[in-house]
Amino acid sequence: MSKGRVRLLQGNEACVEGALAAGLRFFAGYPITPSTEIAELLSERLPRLGGKFIQMEDEIASMGAVIGASLAGCKAMTATSGPGFSLKQENLGYAAYCEIPCVVVNVQRVGPSTGMPTSPASADMQQARWGSHGDRPAISFMPSSVRETFDLAVLSFNVAERLRTPVVFLLDEVVGHMRESVVLPEPGSIKVEDRKKPSMPPREYVPFRGEADLVPPMASFGEGYRYHVTGLTHDERGFPTQNPKVATQIMVRLMEKVERVREEITLVDYHHTEDSDIIVFSYGSMARPSFRAVRDARAQGLRVGMIRAATIWPFPTEEVRRATKNARVIICPEMNMGQMALEVERAVGPDKPVLKLPKVGGELHTPSEILEAIKGA
Repeated sequence: MSKGRVRLLQGNEACVEGALAAGLRFFAGYPITPSTEIAELLSERLPRLGGKFIQMEDEIASMGAVIGASLAGCKAMTATSGPGFSLKQENLGYAAYCEIPCVVVNVQRVGPSTGMPTSPASADMQQARWGSHGDRPAISFMPSSVRETFDLAVLSFNVAERLRTPVVFLLDEVVGHMRESVVLPEPGSIKVEDRKKPSMPPREYVPFRGEADLVPPMASFGEGYRYHVTGLTHDERGFPTQNPKVATQIMVRLMEKVERVREEITLVDYHHTEDSDIIVFSYGSMARPSFRAVRDARAQGLRVGMIRAATIWPFPTEEVRRATKNARVIICPEMNMGQMALEVERAVGPDKPVLKLPKVGGELHTPSEILEAIKGA
């Protein structure tokens, strides 16, 4: 590893580095705290790489531009925070239904509404899954460190391209703005995946017919393949239909193509879960004080463990269930009113209490606060 790859990076900067390493060549966005550094840095970096940066008039247009760029063959991304993420939801659902790969970064802050623009929260966890109307597949990752931000940015693009689906990359303001010394991998060592291209002649191309992996090859606009893209319920050729059987088939395939790779894309860390009767479930920046609290609790003789989820959606239901099978209680420290505790409750069932530890004032949990909850459980 060359010394030149050792960097002091902010989380937002690591997100940019990971996206570029994965092949990002188009960004459209609108400045919004605390994600603005992503746009600022890409406005400098992308043109040097032959890519395109566009500051749009709003977040609705930003998401539309990203969709158009992806259809034209570019790996495309946008970045925003809470209010902007709300505005992206309709086009996010469009991208999922039309199988248009892209990455949407949401550096979360306190909400709802304008909230506290410069203060951290994990306020959009459920919105990342259910924000757009109707059913759709959803994939979201969330890092707990600057280096992991780089890695998960690469993974977000790889999964989006492989499955032809949007991926929501969730950060929080703490991870987005803190700086850590990181060693970045050499460019040639990074696994980069690209979308499948059609191998058949244009006249035989069926744009929404899944192959063995349920993912159709994707022709770029301008390559001689003419096909229809619509948010209306459509058949395999992309044309609108009111046929209930066809509508069901396409939705089942969209869900199943993600379900088939669920185990592969589920990233969960376990700490002392085998012998613990108290388990802390955490994610994002909350994992850092949670880990310290668990370490301090075990030093005091308490049987405490921790689960840290980096894959948020699909929620790691089976992994949480297995890791908590011997626990008598689960504690969920969150910078919201308990959004992911709902998923933990669903995973562990009604016989295990799940204790919510919410914090919504724009501050990260302290280890002592979590340790106090552990001792009181």
